[in-house]
Amino acid sequence: MDVAALGVMVPIVALIGSFIMVVYLRKFENLERMSMIEKGVDPSLFRSRNYRNTSVPLRASLLLIGAGVGLLLGYVLDSATYMDEVAYFSMLFICGGAGLGLSYIIEERKAKESKI
Repeated sequence: MDVAALGVMVPIVALIGSFIMVVYLRKFENLERMSMIEKGVDPSLFRSRNYRNTSVPLRASLLLIGAGVGLLLGYVLDSATYMDEVAYFSMLFICGGAGLGLSYIIEERKAKESKI
């Protein structure tokens, strides 16, 4: 198979696959709710819409910010010392890990404040 054709097919297949996955997840979620209603169980007991988990967006945003800063520092380090790929990967992992560490610290502070 030609590389150009493969390069065009991969995003198309990924989009179609993700669409099908979302459709099936919604279908099975609906079937689960319907079976709970048939058995007399209130489905709202298992899924509370009032609770919002903010740890995942916080973790993802700080990871991506750290990765962006890491790539920027890797570029600066590469242009200053001619380290090639080593600068990019090392700064990417160091700054991405620092972002995850910062998200852990923020989540722990939120947990302590909510207990008090």
